[in-house]
Amino acid sequence: MGTWQISADLLARSRFVVSPRIETVGALNDLVRPSDPEGRALAAAHGEAFRAMLDAHPVRQVVLDHSWRPQWISDWLCLPPVAPTSGTRTFAEELDDVRDLGDDHLRTCLAESSPTGHLPDVLLRDGVTEHAADLLEWVWTHVLATDWARRERILRADVVARTSRLASQGWAAVVRDLGRDREWVGDGHLRINHYDLPSRVLPDDADLFFVPVNHKARWVGWLLPRRYAVYYPVTGALARVDAGAPDGLERLVGRSRASLLVALESPSSTTGLAATTGMALGTVGDHLKVLLAAGVVLRRRSGREVLYWRTALGDALVASGAG
Repeated sequence: MGTWQISADLLARSRFVVSPRIETVGALNDLVRPSDPEGRALAAAHGEAFRAMLDAHPVRQVVLDHSWRPQWISDWLCLPPVAPTSGTRTFAEELDDVRDLGDDHLRTCLAESSPTGHLPDVLLRDGVTEHAADLLEWVWTHVLATDWARRERILRADVVARTSRLASQGWAAVVRDLGRDREWVGDGHLRINHYDLPSRVLPDDADLFFVPVNHKARWVGWLLPRRYAVYYPVTGALARVDAGAPDGLERLVGRSRASLLVALESPSSTTGLAATTGMALGTVGDHLKVLLAAGVVLRRRSGREVLYWRTALGDALVASGAG
């Protein structure tokens, strides 16, 4: 499925939306196979608890084992969002969309994505959909729920930037920045990957969503015949919600430490923070020691780097300072 053929009417009705369920799928990917420093930081922080959960619930492990094969992520994980009537649908509402698939549909998805090409007996029993939903619910509850406010700010900043670019430069410019293998090739065709497959014609009455993810996502999703989604990674430059530190935060912790806290919207190394803030490397290290001791940042080693990121208390400080 290298391209989708999209009518002008459908493209005009398409929407950028934020999905807590798809953000949870991105975090699940990072827990299974982290692909960048931020993903490795998340895996370092939550990997042990994640593995313990899978040991305690072996059917969830089997669902996970059959949800990926090379170059393919299972359709149940990439299930497109439902159009929200207002604002953003909650994670619980979106999780019910997975439950609504039912066991037969979920098994069809797993059979297609299974690296072995067949499903074990445990996945042929009743209740497999609930095991899949429980897997996502654990990731949301233990990894994302307390971090969702920060992540949602990043996602919404990206959507604002994309829609602004759409108004001034058109779809060709927007699609070009949605990740590798994405481009508008003309004659109503959107390239979604470089697989040598026939183009799929999307019906005019379909729902088409463009969904940002805090992950290196290059997925698409569909629920035939009417729901389709293109998932794409947020861009760092677009994700910056506020370039400066709030005045209240500066008065509370000092200008330099306030700048570091704001810069730690996502995990970063001391070298990255020095480049972002313009501070000397030693100065960044000294301030991070204080912030670490105060419990407003955490750190984990990721390969050769040590990454720092804000805790919930650090998020609250930044939010209260802005207020």
